Amino acid sequence: MWATEALKEWREFYVLTGTAAATLLALLFVAVSLGAGYLTSRRTAGIRTFMSPVVIHFTSLFFISAVALVPTHQGTFFAALIGMTAVVGAAISMFITVQVVRTEMTNYVQDYFAYGLLPALAYLALLTAAALIYLHNAFALDALAGSVLLLAIVNIRNVWDLTLSMVRHQAERKR
Repeated sequence: MWATEALKEWREFYVLTGTAAATLLALLFVAVSLGAGYLTSRRTAGIRTFMSPVVIHFTSLFFISAVALVPTHQGTFFAALIGMTAVVGAAISMFITVQVVRTEMTNYVQDYFAYGLLPALAYLALLTAAALIYLHNAFALDALAGSVLLLAIVNIRNVWDLTLSMVRHQAERKR
């Protein structure tokens, strides 16, 4: 019951982050539909490398926020759900880091960090938070919130970057 009681004070935070994640995910879908000419079979590798991880990260944020709002979960189960999300997210992020570094679509160091390394770091922080939740550590929920914020901020940047790429492509097509 420790987690359930402790999370009551964080209710507004997780309502806000969950709503923001769902909204930004929906806006990404709108941006993709507006840039439909950008999403060709020729760009499949780029979509998988840059766009799909952002969808996964926002879905993870929504899931974590939703789980944090469940009023009757046990700390161990909550820690396990957070931990599993962290392990899957970290694995995907490390894979994406390799893909971003190998691709010729970008050679910007900030893209290496934003699409790969920083999400991986956020998921590792999330894994740490899960362990702290399991141990009933007082810092656990602060660590959880920090990792959620890092993942949200990095992916807001990534959505902006993707949107600008699609807008640039549309402008080049019209020339």
